[in-house]
Order: sequence, then structure tokens, then C-alpha cells
Amino acid sequence: MSDSPLKLFVAALLVAVGLALGGYFIGKGFVEGRLGDRFVTVRGLAETEVKADLAIWPMRFVATGDDLTKVHAQLAADADKVVQFMVRHGLPREAVEVQSLEVTDLLAQAYRSGPVDSRFILTQVLVARTENVDLIASASQRVSELVDAGVVLSAEWGAGGPVYLFTGLNDVKPEMIAEATVNARLAAEQFAADSGSRLGGIRRANQGLFQILPRDNAPDMQEHKQINKTLRVVTTVEYYLDQ
Repeated sequence: MSDSPLKLFVAALLVAVGLALGGYFIGKGFVEGRLGDRFVTVRGLAETEVKADLAIWPMRFVATGDDLTKVHAQLAADADKVVQFMVRHGLPREAVEVQSLEVTDLLAQAYRSGPVDSRFILTQVLVARTENVDLIASASQRVSELVDAGVVLSAEWGAGGPVYLFTGLNDVKPEMIAEATVNARLAAEQFAADSGSRLGGIRRANQGLFQILPRDNAPDMQEHKQINKTLRVVTTVEYYLDQ
């Protein structure tokens, strides 16, 4: 029995040491975990000017009258004028496609009442499509020639002018993403320097969406109406910060 207090003391000492070591490692792990959570989120911007590589010009024109045969003949003549207009200004004939034909009989409408000025309304859509955007842009400046020839263009389509598209996004993506990533890292390095830290590895990265914007970002300016556009991407990158 004489050595019982000694045994109890040794056991208590071992428990205390164990608790101390356990607390140390737990605390160390907590600190390291907290340090691992130190990161900075930055964004990198890349912009470049691009030129549209595809022009599409839908032209919708109308003919009206009481004799369906005559109205249709008038519409066919107008379609020929539109095609000749395009060819005259350098567009190949095969680049002009005849699309939908709509026929409206006003007297056949169940809810119409009263007399009508013209019973039949025929509308035709022709679409010019070419990669020569400058040619279409030049022709669109002379659309008054069609008006002078008696072609009634619909304000909804033909009179609205062509649209210009950029289809080469995949060709410029890698270079722009690389530039945006470099700009993001520069911002992160500056933040790390200002905070007395060292920049670590990437924690998380998000490429972001590419935007095609009007180059001339004035009020009411629409991107699809401009040949020259601004292509933009913003990447979001999280970097670890080391002590």
C-alpha cells in the first residue's frame, strides 16, 4: 500500500502530459486550419476589339390590293427588285434567300367589321447573308433606292437594317482568358504585398462569361447593329495567402 500514492501520482502525471500534448496538437491543427483559410478573391479583366464576320439582312416587304393574283404579281416584282438591288451592290445572287410568304385576307377575319381599303395583304421575306460585312453596310446606306422603286419595306424588318454578328469567339478565347488570369494574379500579388503576406497557390478559379458589347457604348446603341464590337471576359480567382 505504501506505493499507492506514487502510482496515483505517476498516473495523474501521465494523464496531464497526455492532455497537454493533445491540446497542443489540437491547437496547432486549428491554427493551421485557420491559416489555410486565408485567401484573397480577385478579378481579372480582358477586353479586345473585334469586327463582325457575318452580316444578315432580313428584308420584309408588303403588297396590298383587292385582286389576289395582281397583288401576288406585284409582290413577285418587288422581290425581283430586291434581288437586283443586292446583286447591283456586289452581293452574289445565291447569297439572297427567299423565305416566308404570308397572305392575309381581311374579309376572312371573323371579328373584323366595316369596309376595308385592301382585302389582301401579302408579305414576303428575303434574307441576305454574307461574310462581307462591309458590302452589306454599304448597300444598307442605299436602301432608299428600293423605296424609290416602289418597294414597301416593313419597318419591323427591312427598314431596320442588317445585323452584324461575330462568330470567331473560340479563336480568341484562349488568349483572352490568359490575359485575364495574368491581370487577376497581378491584383492578388499587390494585395498580398500590401497585407504583408505571400501569394500562394490557386484555391479556386472561375473563367466567367464572355460578353459581346457595342464598341461605341452610347445610349440606345445596340451591339448587333455595330460592325465593330468589344469582347470582354472577367475571370474570378481565389489565391491562398501565406505568412
